[in-house]
Amino acid sequence: MRAMKLVVPAVILAAGFVVCTSATYGKQEYAKKEGKKCVDCHAKVEGKDAMNKNLTDMGKYYKDHDHSLDGYKK
Repeated sequence: MRAMKLVVPAVILAAGFVVCTSATYGKQEYAKKEGKKCVDCHAKVEGKDAMNKNLTDMGKYYKDHDHSLDGYKK
């Protein structure tokens, strides 16, 4: 019984942490859709607010062309 008083709040806290931190990062569906890694479009992977500021040339092209790499040449 004593252990349950510690385990239940710890599990709830850990679950909340996982849900909140995973929801703050960029759209991974873009990487899956294009078959690319996040670092192909971003210089480094940081928090959500910084992601738009560290785009590579490929990332800028993707953003400016309606989330498509059609026609992009390195």
